[in-house]
Amino acid sequence: MAAAADVSPQAAYIQHHLVHFNSLGEKQTAIADFSVLNFDSMFWSFLMGLIAVGFMWMAARRVTSGVPGRFQGFVEMLVDMVDQQARSIVPSEETRKFVAPLAMTVFLWIVLMNALDLIPVDLVHYVLHLLGIGKEVTDPLHYHRILPTADLNVPMGMSMGVLLLMLYYGLKIKTPGGFVKELFTAPFHGHGFSAIILAPANFLLNLVEYAAKSVSLGMRLFGNMFAGELVFMLIALLGGAWSGFNAMSVGLGIGHILAGSIWAIFHILIVLLQAFIFMMLTLVYIGQAHEGH
Repeated sequence: MAAAADVSPQAAYIQHHLVHFNSLGEKQTAIADFSVLNFDSMFWSFLMGLIAVGFMWMAARRVTSGVPGRFQGFVEMLVDMVDQQARSIVPSEETRKFVAPLAMTVFLWIVLMNALDLIPVDLVHYVLHLLGIGKEVTDPLHYHRILPTADLNVPMGMSMGVLLLMLYYGLKIKTPGGFVKELFTAPFHGHGFSAIILAPANFLLNLVEYAAKSVSLGMRLFGNMFAGELVFMLIALLGGAWSGFNAMSVGLGIGHILAGSIWAIFHILIVLLQAFIFMMLTLVYIGQAHEGH
């Protein structure tokens, strides 16, 4: 209790904004606890997924064979970009029929989830307080984080999905026997007794490779978005230091506006870049499943 009382208001502000609306009703203490559900991450990720799918459905409904409008032209540009990347990475045309739309969906979904970080930090809490919700610790929505990709569960869950696709296409393209054989015979090839000696090392290296791809894919997205979220919170503290019309408060207020505007503009690039990287690595990893060592 004494440690909690010693926390500064600034630290308490950031700590509050880093707690999820979850099934515990408080901050999760364990590093991994699969019994905890972060309802805010689930809600916003599902909502952004529905919007992404609705966006593509609306584009398909409005497509015309004549001169395309701005909306259709924008969608066709996105589709062409993803299709070109898929053709250059994934060798199988049959696989591309599934993977290219998947990559398009992943790109739009992550862009929309990442873009939630551009919403002012305290806007959701302010709206909830206007509705009389979340003012007290006992209220269900006292804690709420709007950015799903800053929750490690979401990026890692998506990377696990990519891992399953890698394994699926590895088994499909190489056959189960060929896939298992490659696990024990690559990357160090041997003959006879040397192949038996190298088999455990090959198997371990392949397991590490699959694990590293999956972890790095999820952690890259999580790390960048979590860091961006923290920067927005720190900038919000500048405006929160307002104590009246004095030199320090005015200076901090101007700094809050300038820093927030500059970081928001720069963060747009991060939002798009991280979505593009995740999409490209999804294509690369699935494309590698078609190749042998």
